[in-house]
Amino acid sequence: MFNLSRYFSTLSFILIVLAAGLLGPLYRYISIQQMTALAEDRNVAMAEVFKNSLGPDLLTLLGNSAARDANSLRLAAEEVALRAKVMALMNNTAVIKIKVYNRLGITVFSTDISQIGESKLDNPGFRAAIGGAVASDLAHRDTFDTFEGSRANVDLLSSYIPMRGDNKAVEGVFELYQDVSPFMRSLYFALWWVTAGLVAVLSALYLMQFLLIRRAQGILCEQEGKIKTARDTLEIQVAARTDELKKANRQLEGEIADRRQAESKLNFLAYHDPLTGLSNRRRFIERMQESIAEAGQRGQRLAILFIDLDQFKQVNDSLGHTVGDDLLIAVSARLSEHVRLIDVLARLGGDEFICLMEAVRNNDEVAMIAEEIIAAFDEPFRLGKHELFLSASIGVSLYPADGDTVVDLMRNADSAMYRAKDSGRGRYHFYTPEMTQAAQKRIRMENLLRRAMENDELSVHLQPQVDAATGSLVGAEALVRWFSPELGNVPPGSFIKMAEESGIIIKLGSWVLREACRQVMQWRSSGFELPQLSVNLSVKQLERPEFIDTLDDILCETGMDPAHLKLEITESVVMAVGNAFDILDRLRSLGITLSLDDFGTGYSSLSYLKLLPVQQLKIDQSFVFGIGINEGDEAIIRSVMALAKSLGFEVVAEGVETIEQAAFLKALGCHKLQGFLHGRAVAPVDFRARWSLG
Repeated sequence: MFNLSRYFSTLSFILIVLAAGLLGPLYRYISIQQMTALAEDRNVAMAEVFKNSLGPDLLTLLGNSAARDANSLRLAAEEVALRAKVMALMNNTAVIKIKVYNRLGITVFSTDISQIGESKLDNPGFRAAIGGAVASDLAHRDTFDTFEGSRANVDLLSSYIPMRGDNKAVEGVFELYQDVSPFMRSLYFALWWVTAGLVAVLSALYLMQFLLIRRAQGILCEQEGKIKTARDTLEIQVAARTDELKKANRQLEGEIADRRQAESKLNFLAYHDPLTGLSNRRRFIERMQESIAEAGQRGQRLAILFIDLDQFKQVNDSLGHTVGDDLLIAVSARLSEHVRLIDVLARLGGDEFICLMEAVRNNDEVAMIAEEIIAAFDEPFRLGKHELFLSASIGVSLYPADGDTVVDLMRNADSAMYRAKDSGRGRYHFYTPEMTQAAQKRIRMENLLRRAMENDELSVHLQPQVDAATGSLVGAEALVRWFSPELGNVPPGSFIKMAEESGIIIKLGSWVLREACRQVMQWRSSGFELPQLSVNLSVKQLERPEFIDTLDDILCETGMDPAHLKLEITESVVMAVGNAFDILDRLRSLGITLSLDDFGTGYSSLSYLKLLPVQQLKIDQSFVFGIGINEGDEAIIRSVMALAKSLGFEVVAEGVETIEQAAFLKALGCHKLQGFLHGRAVAPVDFRARWSLG
């Protein structure tokens, strides 16, 4: 085994020695630099003191030096006096020697008289100072002559300092010698302690790491022993397993057969629907690609029939998925009876089926098959105790007229199927190019509507509801309006249905409800009271299990009193939602008023009407329009009023546009009116401006 301890100890020792060898000199260098800078600053300060105290004498000395020879300079009486002043200033300072040079480098003054007259013109320090810079040098002298006498073993910092006149020009140069021996002794003492501390820390670190590595190597040795034991055991087990495999060799053929059977089953599942046994989407697309290639070579035509079951979701929701699966199996069997042997029938998923017809001669042949498929649903499906009636809508696309790829043909058949559903369900429809344009237009509008909710392009308008007897404001219905920068004002009829089909209505409905409640509470805080707010609900909203929680959050967030909120639902919504009665009961328990909108245009079944927890019926505007024109509409309104009176319902009539209509409804006892006669749906600011005065 690799000797981890030995290599680590050697490498660590080398690294620690290198680190100590680098850190020690680095610390000494930095410390000396700092001390030198500090001592230099002190020399500069002392030079400034000499200049301030002896400035005139020094300048005179510098000015007269050029006219004297060396002997006269040395004996001048004024220099003796100047030397006495300098000596006095140097007492009790670290400066032990001073020289003054004129601009020619001649020593004109020195505390050592013997040096007066010497030339320093070529000295680098002098040349730096005469140029305006300060130059210093740190040196050790065994002996050095000072103004007080000779000193031994002294550390000196000599500084050449420019001496400037009143005009800031350099008139001469100071040379100051400062005794820095105390600093150097202190520095070397600190350096010794730092070195000792560093050695101690690195040694302790080395020792701890060495112990850790030794422990790690011990663990590795122990693990090596365990691995060796496990390896020996594994070899024994492998040998035993080899014997077992030899004994089981006779069973291998059986296992291979089972695997082939499993692979065959997996291959079937990969290309077939596990519920109905029909081809799945993958198999259908592959077969369709082959058929398109062959038809292109032979100049033949193909037809794609996209089949979608109508109202299948209601079966799943009301009877459960088990019955729904049984129904899909029965539908598959019945469809197979009406498809030619050369055709391919597949289930795409859910309640969607698709059929490929090859070698089609003409459109009549395709239409005949489509009619047979639709007719196949005339008979009910009997599943146990259930007898279920169902219909199918079919969309047809043709190759090569409607496309030459799988994607185009399937998409176009799907578009034709939706056109068949829009035409009344239980029908078939051939694809036309206008359907693609309509689909593209619908996709564009859907994308714009999604963007509109993010870009504040939507707004809530309010249409007043008035008391039929007095004309006073009793409420308002919140209606969403959309102004698109690309499309302009988009009518609600153009985007509400699209929002429901795409699922956008869930987010849109919550936004309208929240925005309307927020507006009402804002009015209330500013002194304008709206007695009641009406908001329409979509079937998609009621189908969401979290709708009640969302509504409760909106009421809490805005502070809206549930007693002042009315939710309008249509008869079709009630019939479409499986647990509609339970949801409406929960809404009523919150204190919210419920109104049955567009009454008379849907099922209008008295058997469920008397069970609904609603408080209000809303007469559809199509009947109100017929007042004074169609006696049948007037008869329906009278019947609704009588029914509402007997069941204790309040009645609101919408679409009231004339005084005659209002008078007719008032005479029958209608409670509230809504329509252009009393006001269109307008923005909140206009609504308040109109009704705050009334």
